[in-house]
Amino acid sequence: MTQIILPPATIGIIGGGQLGQMMALSAKSMGYKVGVLDPTLDSPAGQVADFQVVAPYDDDESLNKLSSQSDVLTYEFENVDVDSLLKQTVALPQGTKLLDITSNRITEKTFIRDEAKVPVAQFIEVNNVSEFEVATNQIKLPAILKTVSGGYDGHGQWSLDSEADIEKLKTNFPTGTLILEQRVNFEKELSIMVARDAMGRITLWPISENVHVNHILKTSFVSGTIDEKHVETINNIASRIAETIKLRGVLGIELFVNGSEVWVNELAPRPHNSGHYSIEATNISQFEGHIRSIVGLPIPDIELIAPTLMLNLLGDEIEQAREDFINHPEWHFHDYGKHAVKANRKMGHITVLGDENIAKLRKWGEGHGQRGI
Repeated sequence: MTQIILPPATIGIIGGGQLGQMMALSAKSMGYKVGVLDPTLDSPAGQVADFQVVAPYDDDESLNKLSSQSDVLTYEFENVDVDSLLKQTVALPQGTKLLDITSNRITEKTFIRDEAKVPVAQFIEVNNVSEFEVATNQIKLPAILKTVSGGYDGHGQWSLDSEADIEKLKTNFPTGTLILEQRVNFEKELSIMVARDAMGRITLWPISENVHVNHILKTSFVSGTIDEKHVETINNIASRIAETIKLRGVLGIELFVNGSEVWVNELAPRPHNSGHYSIEATNISQFEGHIRSIVGLPIPDIELIAPTLMLNLLGDEIEQAREDFINHPEWHFHDYGKHAVKANRKMGHITVLGDENIAKLRKWGEGHGQRGI
C-alpha cells in the first residue's frame, strides 16, 4: 500500500534554485515543512524554507542530515549523485531510475527510442575526433554536438551548420563523452508537463509553445488552441513515457513539431521552466502537482483559466523589470532572489493572462531588446 505523507511532515529538497523555491512555496501553502540542501547560503529555495543545509550536493554527511530531518526527499535538477541517494533510508518516491536515464543524454534518448518507443531525432555517441568524423558522415547537417551530461541553457553545446563548423571544432575538440544529434527542421517547439500519482493516474498540463534565444528559453505561450491532432499525439507520448518509467512527481517533456511529425527533444525529471505559467494560469500548478504526487495525494484534472504568456528575465533584465513593475498591475512578477546578476542567468519571470495583457508583455519585451518573443 502506498504511503500517504500528510502535513505537517517535512519535505527535503535537493537543490536550492528557483525550481526548489517554487516547490517549497507550494509545499508550505499546503502545510508541509521544507528543508533544502544547497551549497549557496541563502539560496532562492533556502529563503522560503524552514531550514537549509549549506553543503555540496554530493556530500554524504550533509545529505544524511537533510534526510534525518525529512519524511520524504525530492530533487529540483538532474545532476544529483545517485549513489548518495541510494544510501538514504527516507522515502524517495521518484526513485533513482529516472535520474539515471535523464542525467545522460545518450541514456535518455535510448530510453525514449527503445523503451518508450516514441520518436526522437537520430543520434550517435562520440568519444574522440575519429568517432566525430565517422558520426558526421552518418548524420546530415545541420547537427548539434553536446556533452552527455551537465550542460544547460546552451552550455556544452556546439552548433554544426556547415563543413567549416566541423573542421573548426576538430581543431579544439572537447573532451569526454559527447552526443551528436541531428537538428530536425521544426515549425514549433512545444512542451508538456505530466505527472503520475501514487495510484498510477496520469495528469497532463496544457501544452506550451516555446521560443528559445541562444538555446535559452525566452517565452512560453499557452492558448489551448494547438491543433487537436498534435494535442492527441503529444498527450499519448507523455502518457506513454510516464507509464514506462512508472513516474512519480512531474516530468517535463520538450518536443519538436513539423507538419504532422512530432519528436521528443529532452526530458526533465522535475518541474520545468516552460511550466511556470501554471502557477497563475491553471487550477493546480506543476509545483503543487509535483508535491501532491510525491506525498501520495491525488491530483485533480487540470484546467486552463485563460491564455497566458510567461517571459523569462535573464541577467540584468530583472533590474529593468523591477523598475517597471509599478506600471504593470497585470504582471505576475516572480523575482527569484538570486544575489549575483549574471548574463543569461535566469533571474525571474513574468506571467500575464488574457490576450490584451499578452500583447502588452510582448511589446514591453521587444521595447527592452528581447527579440523573437
